[in-house]
Amino acid sequence: MSSDLPISAIPSARRAASRLGPVLVRAQVPAAGAALLLSAFLLFSVQPMFTKMVLASLGGSPATWSVALVVFQALLLGGYLYAHLLARRLGTRAALLVHLGLMLVAGLTLPIGLPAGFDRPPGENEALWLVGLFATAVGLPFFALSANGPLLQAWFARSGHPRAGDPYFLYAASNVGSFAALLAYPLLIEPLMPLRVQTEVWVAGFAVLGLLILGSGLASGAARGAGGPRVSHAPASPAPGWRRRWAWIGFAFVPSALLVSVTAHISTDVAAAPLLWVAPLALFLLTFVIAFRDGMGLPGGILLRLQVWGTALALASFVVGFGLWGGLALHLGLFFVSALIGHATLYHLRPAPDQLTEFYVCVSLGGVLGGIACGLAAPLVFSRVVEYPLLIVAALACRPGFASGGRASLVRASQGGLAATAAAVLMVLAGRLLDAPALPQLLALAGAGLLAASWRDPHRLAVAALLALTAGLAAMRADAAVSVRSFFGIHRIVETPDGTMRLLMHGTTIHGAMRVAKPAGVSADGPPEPLVYYTPEGALGTAVRSARAARGGSLGAVAVVGLGTGSLACHRAGDEAWRFYEIDPAVARIARDPDKFRFLSACGPDMPVVLGDARLTLAEAPGGENPGGLGLLVIDAFSSDAIPAHLLTREALALYRAKLAADGVLVMHITNRHLDLARILARVGAEVGLSTFVARESFAFDPVRFRAAATVAVLARDPAHLGGLAADPAWERIAPDRARRPWTDDFSNILQAMADKRAVPRRSND
Repeated sequence: MSSDLPISAIPSARRAASRLGPVLVRAQVPAAGAALLLSAFLLFSVQPMFTKMVLASLGGSPATWSVALVVFQALLLGGYLYAHLLARRLGTRAALLVHLGLMLVAGLTLPIGLPAGFDRPPGENEALWLVGLFATAVGLPFFALSANGPLLQAWFARSGHPRAGDPYFLYAASNVGSFAALLAYPLLIEPLMPLRVQTEVWVAGFAVLGLLILGSGLASGAARGAGGPRVSHAPASPAPGWRRRWAWIGFAFVPSALLVSVTAHISTDVAAAPLLWVAPLALFLLTFVIAFRDGMGLPGGILLRLQVWGTALALASFVVGFGLWGGLALHLGLFFVSALIGHATLYHLRPAPDQLTEFYVCVSLGGVLGGIACGLAAPLVFSRVVEYPLLIVAALACRPGFASGGRASLVRASQGGLAATAAAVLMVLAGRLLDAPALPQLLALAGAGLLAASWRDPHRLAVAALLALTAGLAAMRADAAVSVRSFFGIHRIVETPDGTMRLLMHGTTIHGAMRVAKPAGVSADGPPEPLVYYTPEGALGTAVRSARAARGGSLGAVAVVGLGTGSLACHRAGDEAWRFYEIDPAVARIARDPDKFRFLSACGPDMPVVLGDARLTLAEAPGGENPGGLGLLVIDAFSSDAIPAHLLTREALALYRAKLAADGVLVMHITNRHLDLARILARVGAEVGLSTFVARESFAFDPVRFRAAATVAVLARDPAHLGGLAADPAWERIAPDRARRPWTDDFSNILQAMADKRAVPRRSND
């Protein structure tokens, strides 16, 4: 039977097509925009969601997020390359079929979860293990999602829409979706949804996205064939030269590297709070939203001045410090301004629409290289966060007029900068020879001041920037005798100016201290005295003594999670069997070295140190409600502001309870500048049958006894197991709030702990 239409029907079909054409043309922008927005939302919500799943395996290390950024940037590059090839080799309809097929295959790998074989990280090369985990678990869905941005824009550019000549405005929809995801996750999604529900909602969103991509692709292809405006067959624009390609890569490299490095900096040197990890990424995406909008010109005026002044202040902050909130505002503000300048300059260099996918490939390549440089290479090369000051100075080269004077001007600026660097090095060496340790700091401050005054002239700017940078790096090196960098952080061994104390620092937090000489210069021989939070008269010491007294003078078996300098080893009495659990091999090496700290060598040379995450290693340890169970379990993993939340969940406390003897006591060191964990702990403890008492010490740091205030919680099946501590007015019994949801491996709410911190007053202690 013939399928030809009757001749009388042809005019009607043409009229229908002519009416349908404008409808499809109008539908293209909302269809593509909706698909791009949802795709970006899914893309950037899966990053914190899956990283949260993984954190428990790596002790909550901030480096987990840095490595995650590198992996996601690499997958983004792969998606952009795939989109570039698809857009170049296939028409819209064929490319649509191929891409929907990829989406279908990726959908078969869902829901997202930890794959088999990745239940325990290795003892070393954690970063490479993490790369494999992310690639295996979320690689294919993320790859498919990352291709949507350039692919949908390329289809739109072919569609014949009146705005098809410059489809970059659609990039704003993608970035709005990304920005919304990063705001919604910590503020709404994480507090309201357990991980299981999050993954289910994410899978549903992925399915809806497939339908939106189908509709957008059909609209772009059909609009042209149904009467939409035709694209002119003008000759293709000339291929960009390699100089232009390297410019795209470079202007993407610096903001991306800054993203990773500023995240590492605020997580270790300003305020190590995991909630803040998404803030730099959200600001990074916001700069894309602003820079890639219609009518965005080259940055100038006040923006360029703010960058120079902010750089000067940031370099000065490495010497003098600006406090917690001042430091956060300064470093995040400078990052935002520098990234905005770099991305605005990048947008100004964008090519014609027929080169769009290649442009995105170069931008993504720059992002990957920046992430690798800071997330993987820098921790292997530098023993401290040196890459951050290097990059905030390098960002000055992303200013649109920096190299506008041509090669001769660039050579002149480079020569001046090298001369300034040489002068700074000579002055630092002179300061050491003349025994003037403050000279690097003074020189760094002078260089920062010169930099702030040099914003008008690129040549003077280069000279001042390198002068301030060199002196600043020298000042950073002068503040610690030893600096060790591992996947889990940067550990600095610092001596006080009078030479009497040696400290172990992790960011801004003291993880232990030892007296190495008395104030008069007399050597401090004999067993070292526990200091800072670990003094015998402090809350931790009181908890240990009370638990010992309640058990008749001996704790029996004791486990301590978190080693630090090993200060708690000197609280052992008699023949008690103490064992430490530590996730970071670098910390174990420091604590075992008697030339650095003598707590283990003097008080516990026979104490074993078990390496690995406590949840995993404790599960394999002996214990239980029998004579061989633990008389005392100390969780001392909360002295940094980056809490490992997986050690506070219902499942974690159930494990601790199972390892305790029937009259055993759980002691948790929960000192934190930004979070109050007592009410959360009491609620979770009640779930597993434990009563909670908390001591909140409040006194100024004592420089003579070198004692600091601590917040300590003790939990037991029966308050009688706590001895006299239960009746001590310094210890408050915390009633569980049944109205609040207990933390589990599937749910935690950091915002709740932040609110508790503001609501709970500290008690005064002498």
